[in-house]
Amino acid sequence: MNMLLYLIPIALFLGGLGLAAFVWSLLSGQYEDLEGAAWRVLDDGDE
Repeated sequence: MNMLLYLIPIALFLGGLGLAAFVWSLLSGQYEDLEGAAWRVLDDGDE
């Protein structure tokens, strides 16, 4: 039971850290061009 005093705040901190990273990726535009990477894989670049 004493270990829960350490594990609960650590879990909440890591969850908040993950949420902050997800919000940062949304705000920085990481999900703007979802189909572009798929087309770049197929492009051979011989232009």
